[in-house]
Amino acid sequence: MFVDEVRINITAGRGGDGSCSFRREKFVPRGGPDGGDGGHGGHVVFEASPRMTTLLDLRYQKHYEAEVGRQGGAANCSGRTGEDVVVALPVGTVIFDDETGEVLADLVTAGQRFVAAHGGRGGRGNNHFATSTNRTPTEFETGTEGEGRSLRLELKLLADVGLVGLPNAGKSTLIAAISAARPKIADYPFTTLTPNLGIVRWGEKGSFAVADIPGIIEGAHEGKGLGLRFLRHIERTSFLLYMIDVSEWAPEEPVKSFEIMRRELAAYDEPITTRPFAVVATKLDVAGDKARLRDLQKYCKRHHYTCLPISAATREGLTELVTYVGQQVAQLRATLCETIS
Repeated sequence: MFVDEVRINITAGRGGDGSCSFRREKFVPRGGPDGGDGGHGGHVVFEASPRMTTLLDLRYQKHYEAEVGRQGGAANCSGRTGEDVVVALPVGTVIFDDETGEVLADLVTAGQRFVAAHGGRGGRGNNHFATSTNRTPTEFETGTEGEGRSLRLELKLLADVGLVGLPNAGKSTLIAAISAARPKIADYPFTTLTPNLGIVRWGEKGSFAVADIPGIIEGAHEGKGLGLRFLRHIERTSFLLYMIDVSEWAPEEPVKSFEIMRRELAAYDEPITTRPFAVVATKLDVAGDKARLRDLQKYCKRHHYTCLPISAATREGLTELVTYVGQQVAQLRATLCETIS
């Protein structure tokens, strides 16, 4: 089961109390204070793991609590620090404070860590409170409480290319044809109910990741169909492919399909519509007299959009599509590297 959003509670460990103790040895009748410090409480830590692809495990365990610090001992012995709780999350998980909505961390690289709740500080033992006028202090500190939080975790797939289309536009068929991903494919709307991720190889050593999300319908921003819930999975993509069905039995005219998707994306997040994109005319093998394809190509030419006709079933146009997209992704990556440097 694919789970991309959960709410959990976390509690860091409480710090251990300091100790009140005095040195007791033979021939030392008035030994000074030797109470040790309490150990610090354990933290709650999140770590991005490439082995995880869903937040399913966290749906069943809603609370994580780190170990408390131990109390200090005699002879200036400090208490043991509590063990941290390390929670593995899929790469691409965003951590929100559930009460304020603040983004606390965005785990975008494998191995990246975030301390979400800090353990309490251990209290000081009475050996810290001796003065020239008070040689036998009985004062010591208690440990402080660890932090507690309610969090919302949201997974966003990390991909270079996002596939956007109406239901049954051929997105899943395409990702299955150009990558090793094996999404469910059938000739009816909303076959895809969860996002799919595929790695596409091109050229000698090039590759890029493609994200396929459930189809968008008109009125999705108002909650129709599957709504826009899964659009978060293309928020990180740098390039979009608008998949347009040009078959003779397509439910919508190609140009209208494109305009519907642009409106729905704009209603969800206007900046997404400013990203580089290309239009992919799908199901070329069943396009009939290709009148729909010609209408779409004229529209794209008029607006200076790149239009790539393909048939995933017969593999017509797939080599050209993969090469074009690979070149665009490589160029975008190079531009990003120049900007960072």
